[in-house]
Amino acid sequence: MVQSVDGKLLARMLIHASASLNAEKQKINELNVFPVPDGDTGTNMSLTIGTAAAELQKKGPTTVGETTAINASAMLRGARGNSGVILSLIFRGFSKAMKDKESMDGIDLADGLNAGVVAAYKAVMKPAEGTVLTVSRLAGDRAGRAAEENTAFEYVLESAILRAEEALADTINQNPVLKKAGVVDAGGMGFVILLKGMLDELRGIAAPSGEAEPEAKEKADFAAQSLEEITFTFDTVFIVRKNGNPDVDLQPFRDYLNSIGDSLVIGEDDEAFKVHVHTDIPGSALNEAQKYGTLELAKIENMRTQAEDLAAGRQAQSTDDLEAVEAELEGQEAGETDKRYGFVAVAAGDGLAKVFHDLGVDGVISGGQTMNPSTEDILKEIKKTPAEVVYVLPNNKNIIMAAQQCVDLAEGKEIIVLQAKTVPQGISAMIAMDLDAEPGENTAAMEEAMGMVTTMEVTYAARTSTFDGQDIQEGDYLALVDNQLFATEKALDAVLDRLAQEAKNRGGEFINIFYGEGVEESGAQGALERFQAACPDAEITLLRGGQPVYHYLISVE
Repeated sequence: MVQSVDGKLLARMLIHASASLNAEKQKINELNVFPVPDGDTGTNMSLTIGTAAAELQKKGPTTVGETTAINASAMLRGARGNSGVILSLIFRGFSKAMKDKESMDGIDLADGLNAGVVAAYKAVMKPAEGTVLTVSRLAGDRAGRAAEENTAFEYVLESAILRAEEALADTINQNPVLKKAGVVDAGGMGFVILLKGMLDELRGIAAPSGEAEPEAKEKADFAAQSLEEITFTFDTVFIVRKNGNPDVDLQPFRDYLNSIGDSLVIGEDDEAFKVHVHTDIPGSALNEAQKYGTLELAKIENMRTQAEDLAAGRQAQSTDDLEAVEAELEGQEAGETDKRYGFVAVAAGDGLAKVFHDLGVDGVISGGQTMNPSTEDILKEIKKTPAEVVYVLPNNKNIIMAAQQCVDLAEGKEIIVLQAKTVPQGISAMIAMDLDAEPGENTAAMEEAMGMVTTMEVTYAARTSTFDGQDIQEGDYLALVDNQLFATEKALDAVLDRLAQEAKNRGGEFINIFYGEGVEESGAQGALERFQAACPDAEITLLRGGQPVYHYLISVE
């Protein structure tokens, strides 16, 4: 029974965990309950920890403190999709608990796991049970009790894994979406595989060298999406400097904020604390904050969209060497704030990129469905943008969480991440932007514009599944309206006809049709004619988007 591990062994364990996740990523992906092609949870978690594995191999740390710090930093910047961001938060908390430690035993492991769980729960707006948060929390709880029984590192890790596997099996009963699909939580499975990979390295079991084949029986067979109800109006985020008092007691402030709002998250270090809260009286929250330090930055948004579901993204290029990237970004920062507002958008396809550039966007990151950019990718573009206030338009629900991590990383700039879930929403937001208005006014106007546009998408089924009792075969054409499955057809024209009729039913006056990279111009003209026939009084524009995966992106206002 291994009593303790040093930094070198821990690094090898994390590298092994990365290989294990990579080998099983498609198996995790198949748990996705929605049949639309995307990068999925397994891919995002694998890419996130893969960034850390590469960094650990380069730097060869010797102490546990060094290993966990390198791992956390790399995962933070390499995080992709919501699942990758949550995984990075767990390891960030783990790293803080292991600071300055030479080695770690079972007690340290339990402390680290539980610190990671606390960090993740604090950062997630509305933690839901039956997810990776549940699995990690129960694993950490068992690790703490196991450490009281036996302080050996191996014993505690094995105990945590056994409890994590039990918790994973129970996620199917905790989440009605998973129960209907007959699958366990994908993020929770990824976390279990990661822990088991670490234990395998500890026991001398060779790491997998390739990607395993998924078991067909574990695939999800339906899709369902739930919406959260907004209780309070304003999404309020601000940073307060502690003015040299690192031990300031924030509990009274927490109690006050909980009394005027919800979704409270407070993150802090020795120098400052950052607050996120939903409230109807943001001014009162800011005034109260000044009792605890100096208000430095604030962002207030009138919420028009909902908190994001855990999902995932893209198979992306490998992350650049972090030290080289940081040096490059530091060099770009100097003197590059020559205007007040700047804009960064995510979009796939040269046609869509041109649209955003024409609307005034400074930098367009190539990405979207199947291609979620990492936090580092977004941060790099933010740093290059010569403005004091930089708006980020993720344009995909699975990219929002990674974009939000940039708020604390882009020093010297105010970062406002709009909750744009689709490209049409991002375009509408840019049209509503007023360069002469104040940030709060612009944010409200852009959010309002995003709420007025209906997004229609045409893609294909990546897997055979069942949705609301309707069989979907792999390769079927799928129509989505505002990210919800609207129709399935064997013929593309039939899907377009149904969307055109829906546009008419919604009273569409302005319709933009962006056709994808695999669509011939003649076919796109046919789509235009179908919408013109259904909506003769609407102003309809056909544009080449060049986007992959989606045959058509359609905005209706």
